[in-house]
Amino acid sequence: MGTREKLLKKFKSNPKDFTYNELVRVLSFFGYEQTQAAGSRVVFFNKKEKHKIKLHKPHPGNILKRYQLNLIENELKTKGLL
Repeated sequence: MGTREKLLKKFKSNPKDFTYNELVRVLSFFGYEQTQAAGSRVVFFNKKEKHKIKLHKPHPGNILKRYQLNLIENELKTKGLL
């Protein structure tokens, strides 16, 4: 199992320790690019699907909240990417 598959498996398992940097990598697998919005807000945009995922960067740490992982997983499923 390659690095990509391991990271996707970890993402799907709804872990408590999934980092923002890991999320950026996972979304890049699906063609999303990160753009900075105001403050801690970021937007991931997929040009092919013309789809945006908006969220706040975690702070002060780098670990995402469960609701954020659920939101992103639902967005990817809605678009048929996951």
